Amino acid sequence: MKQSIFTVLSNVALTDSVYKMVLGGDTSAITAPGQFVNIQLEGMFLRRPISVCDYDEKSLTIIYKVVGKGTEAMSGMQAGKELDLLTGLGNGYDLSLSGDRPVLIGGGVGVPPMYNLAKKLLAQGKTVSVILGFNTKSEIFYEEAFKALGCAVTVTTVDGSYGVKGFVTTPLEAMDYTYFYTCGPEPMLKAVYRSSKTSGQMSFEKRMGCGFGACMGCSCKTITGYKRICKEGPVMKKEEILWEN
Repeated sequence: MKQSIFTVLSNVALTDSVYKMVLGGDTSAITAPGQFVNIQLEGMFLRRPISVCDYDEKSLTIIYKVVGKGTEAMSGMQAGKELDLLTGLGNGYDLSLSGDRPVLIGGGVGVPPMYNLAKKLLAQGKTVSVILGFNTKSEIFYEEAFKALGCAVTVTTVDGSYGVKGFVTTPLEAMDYTYFYTCGPEPMLKAVYRSSKTSGQMSFEKRMGCGFGACMGCSCKTITGYKRICKEGPVMKKEEILWEN
């Protein structure tokens, strides 16, 4: 974990409620796809945890949805604004288990961490398929970005207004893949868990207090005991997850 000051380089709307922000600063603490940053916002006690969409040596990209006062404040930030970030948080995805044909499954704001993961897997010579799940056509973002990388992309919408009608598990059931990686709301993760034909890794979303393991507020039960989503997670292997119901 590293605390440093980042500068907003750009902040643009991708949909009516989803924004893409590029921040310039020291990204040396980020070591794996699936990690997150914790952003300090003026006048707010708790930092806001946001997953990393992409990064290089001098900048990182986050994609966030406006759901409350914190993200609403972020949506109005202009280039040049400085922000205090904790970077390198969480346990990212393990690429060594992917096999030759991994599938990446993102639902809503669970889509962003799949992007850098796809880049890393493609760089290793893997054949990468991506399933992006949304409620309706107006919510879709980053389809073309994944295609530009060279991924085979399938988009699903619950209402059938674009792509495959249904949930991410609809195309997943017909796919041939060696391993899966996923991030999204818990009902989606549970559905993927039940529908998947291989092992895989899941990134969980949970309300966090500190974001680095001190407060124990985001603990969840696994087969080996309680683990903290912010520290031992957010990524966990399929085999260690215990669902509440």
